[in-house]
Amino acid sequence: MRRREAAWEYLRGALWVLPAIAVVLALALGSILSSVNTRPGTWMHRLAFQGTPDDARTLLIGTAGTMITVIALTLGLTVVALQLSSTQFSPRILRNFLRDRPNQVVLSVFVATFAYSIAGLYTVGVSAGSRTADYPRFAVSWAMVLLFLSLGALVYEIHHLTHSLQIDEVMRTVERNTREVVRHGLPGTTAPSALPDPPPSATVVPSSRTGYVQAVHPDELVGHAARHGVSIKIAPRVGDHIAAGSTPLAWVWSEAGRDFDAVGVGRAVEQSVRIGFERTLEQDAALGMRQLVDVASKALSPAINDPYTAVQALDHLTAIMSSLSLGTSGRSYCRPAREAARSRSPPTPSPIISIWPAPRFGATARASPPSRSR
Repeated sequence: MRRREAAWEYLRGALWVLPAIAVVLALALGSILSSVNTRPGTWMHRLAFQGTPDDARTLLIGTAGTMITVIALTLGLTVVALQLSSTQFSPRILRNFLRDRPNQVVLSVFVATFAYSIAGLYTVGVSAGSRTADYPRFAVSWAMVLLFLSLGALVYEIHHLTHSLQIDEVMRTVERNTREVVRHGLPGTTAPSALPDPPPSATVVPSSRTGYVQAVHPDELVGHAARHGVSIKIAPRVGDHIAAGSTPLAWVWSEAGRDFDAVGVGRAVEQSVRIGFERTLEQDAALGMRQLVDVASKALSPAINDPYTAVQALDHLTAIMSSLSLGTSGRSYCRPAREAARSRSPPTPSPIISIWPAPRFGATARASPPSRSR
C-alpha cells in the first residue's frame, strides 16, 4: 500500500504522465475517426475536409511542424519560470510548478495534436504503398479542431505562466496547500493525561532507508500493537531526515514485560512510515512554512532588498499559524478501538502508539519558540 501511495505521489508531480495519456487517447481517437465514412448530404460530410489528399497531407505536416515549435516554446518558458522561481523565491517551490495541473494539461493538448497529425500521415493519401484519392476526411477535420484548441491553449498558457510567476500568487498557492495539509493531512491527535516515554529496555527499530519522512500512518500500527501487547513510539517527525542503520525509527516495549515478535513489529513500523528522497506536502505542513520563510529570507537579502515581500510572507505565515492554533498539534496517540469500551482502569496497560506528526512550527502558534528551525 505504501508503494502505491508513493507511486501516486510521484505521478501527481510528474510532467510526462498526462502527455503520455494524451498521446494514447489521440491515437485511439484517430483510429476511430479514420473508420467513419461520411455520405454526401449529411452534416458530417459538410464538416469533413473538402481538399485533395495532397492538401490533407500538407495540412497534417504543417500542423505537426507547428506543434513541435509550440512545444519547444512552452518547455522553454517553463524552464525560465523554474529558473526564476528557484533563484528569486526558493528552490523548494519548483515542486509546485511541476505539480501545476494547468501546465500539464496544456502540454498534453500540444503533444496530443502532434501525435494525431503524425499518425494521420500514415494513412491519409497512402494505401498499400501507393497514392490514393480516398482518405478519412472527417479525421482530417479533427486535426484542424485540435489545431485551434492548441491555439487557445497557447494563449491560456502564456496568461497562466505570467500570472503564476507573480510573488503574490506564489505565496497564496503555498499558503492554500499548507492550510489544506493542516486541515486534512495531519494525523488526528488525542493526547492522554500521562505521556508515555520508552523505558531504557525498549527495543530500538532502526531505519533501513535513508531519506526524509514523507508520511506516517499510525493507525495501521494499532492492530499490531494490540496483537503483540506492546507500545510503539515513532521517533522522527514528518519532514525529518533519517539515516539508514543509525537513526532510530521507533521504540517498542511491552509494559507487562512479555516477549514479542520484534521482527514482525519492526516490519510493521517500516511499512507505516514512508521515506523518500524529498519532502512532500502530504503531511509535512512545515515544508510549506519553510517555503514562505525562504521567500522572506530571499526578499531581505542584499541582492533583492524587498522588505514588503517579506512582510507579505509573514502575513501568509500568520494565516497558517492560525490554522494550526485552531487544531491539535504535537504528539499523536492512537489506541485500539476496543479499548474505548473498557473501563478507565483496565487490568493491563493499553497499547499506545506515539508519534510527532505535527511540524515544529506548531509550538510557535502556542507562543512557545521551537527548539530549532526547519
